[in-house]
Amino acid sequence: MKISSEWIRMDDQTEVYLKKWEAEDVIPKAIIHISHGMAEHIERYDEFASFLVSNGIFVFGNDHRGHGQTGERAGLHGYFTDEDGFERVVDDLYEINKVIQKEYPGTPIFLFGHSMGSFLARRYIQKYADSINGVIISGTGGNAGLLGKVGKSIAKREMRKNGPKTPSPLMNRLTFGNYNRNIEQPKTEFDWLSNDPHQVEKYMKDPYCGFVCSAGFFYDLLTGMERIHQNQLIQFIPKDLPMFIFSGEEDPVGRRSKGVLKVIDQYKRNGLRNIDSVFFKEGRHEMLNEINRQDVFNAVYNWILRQLRFLK
Repeated sequence: MKISSEWIRMDDQTEVYLKKWEAEDVIPKAIIHISHGMAEHIERYDEFASFLVSNGIFVFGNDHRGHGQTGERAGLHGYFTDEDGFERVVDDLYEINKVIQKEYPGTPIFLFGHSMGSFLARRYIQKYADSINGVIISGTGGNAGLLGKVGKSIAKREMRKNGPKTPSPLMNRLTFGNYNRNIEQPKTEFDWLSNDPHQVEKYMKDPYCGFVCSAGFFYDLLTGMERIHQNQLIQFIPKDLPMFIFSGEEDPVGRRSKGVLKVIDQYKRNGLRNIDSVFFKEGRHEMLNEINRQDVFNAVYNWILRQLRFLK
């Protein structure tokens, strides 16, 4: 396996860190482009990416603005950008998609989004679905509705008070404060991520994980979440776009499956007819870091193989 990284300059001149997992002298069956979650980074996907490469699927993934090495180079974690940050990060994914297409012309591309990355992926398919062959949605959540609007007004107040780039412990607490509530005797504040204590510990020790994001970030995220749930924007998603949506049954981000089922229902009501879904029993938020992650890896791989058969 060949692992490499490079810096890609976006059209607004921001440099974004891009990681690639490939194999030499192999023609890939497909490429997966990973869009990671909030307060984490692309290096955490190494085990999943290595599995895919060993099965003939290459992987590209970037650190989003305000995250990982991209955030470090910009000098700021937990903040997207000054104007319409959520939309800008979605557009970054499209610019990277063009890099993939240039390097592997004609190779099927699947966008994989986890958590915040799933929200970005869901906006991506409203804008750029014709650039990919399918989308995989992990650990997503439903419409925040009135709570989202209240959250936006609190974030706006925090921005006025402390500036948009200042970390917001208040917004962080409002977002994540209840996530452990269905876990009996949690040992850490991040037990909701996985049943695997080793993976939780790794997350807590990772300097690129678990940081408190800014009020500006939360405002942008909630704005993006409004857009992905608007029926008139969902109408732009091709009705036959292959979608694989999976979640842990106990994931608080998806309201223990309820929120994810509402997302699927909304998509189906808007005419989307090519949706597969799996809910993993007792699974928490990060199914790729769960005790049964090999089952999850295989589920993703087998779904991709099925889509490739349809493409022939």
